[in-house]
Amino acid sequence: MKVKHTDKNKLNTLLIGRVVAAYGRHFEVETAHAVYSCVVRGKRKGVVCGDLVEMLPTTAGQGIIEIILPRSSLFYRSDHFREKLIAANVTQLIFVLAVTPTCNFELLDRCLIVAEDQGIRSLIVLNKIDLLDQHPAGQAAVQKLMFYRELGYTVLEISAETNAQSLVPLLAGQISLLAGQSGVGKSTLLNTLIPSAQQAVEEISEALDSGRHTTTHARLFHFDANSSMIDSPGFQEFGVQQLDATSLAWGFVEFRPFLQQCRFRNCRHIIEPGCELRQAAQDGLFDARRLTVYHKLVRGIKDFIPERNKSIR
Repeated sequence: MKVKHTDKNKLNTLLIGRVVAAYGRHFEVETAHAVYSCVVRGKRKGVVCGDLVEMLPTTAGQGIIEIILPRSSLFYRSDHFREKLIAANVTQLIFVLAVTPTCNFELLDRCLIVAEDQGIRSLIVLNKIDLLDQHPAGQAAVQKLMFYRELGYTVLEISAETNAQSLVPLLAGQISLLAGQSGVGKSTLLNTLIPSAQQAVEEISEALDSGRHTTTHARLFHFDANSSMIDSPGFQEFGVQQLDATSLAWGFVEFRPFLQQCRFRNCRHIIEPGCELRQAAQDGLFDARRLTVYHKLVRGIKDFIPERNKSIR
């Protein structure tokens, strides 16, 4: 699709394309007919893999990104100091855990919350299931994932190298983001599903119980004409400073039936009297661990006022 450029040089034409790779200040933009190596006009920031953009070709194979088109979603993490944009226009999060390294379920919870906030459906994959006998802790992970199945999330147990085909039907028509901690086999899974991706795969560092970062930037690969996958660097932390208390609570899907039942409209579900959410946790209606995770997250957001200084109106 072409859009006439309004600059003085009327011979130039803006092209619409998708960012398929982001390397710091340089980007690869795929249009209907070619892939361009691009930079961003001026000091504009925030271009991310998956973005639809309008770009101006300059010389052969090169161009300038002029406009970021409206996004349907933006998956990113943030702490008190900075934001890390990961991918845009994603329709499905594939969060990858593994029998080894040890599963980080709080990391999973944080990513699920952000996905819920952005209207992105989530799929959970437990990789390296073939190593279960060698890593007894993996059996505990299998049991814990039953909880997420009960919440309505799809959970798959696979070996990326030998039996990843159960994932294939779930990729159809989606822009899927592979996310998770380092060393869980995201790149191996991508290589199995899309052999042309040719992503480097490294062995896990057993001593550190964490994987080395084999993917250093987000990149989009086409599974078929209507389906794509974005591989992203592994991470060990995932800040959610972009969310307020209401969004955080809504991100826990099992909380939703109770959120409008509290005595106070501005209940933060910490110490407020008449909190139906805390009562439901005490009654065993959902896993109290998740309420503990919520309390940790809500106390860490920028605009949080400690309980002793907060008056209830």
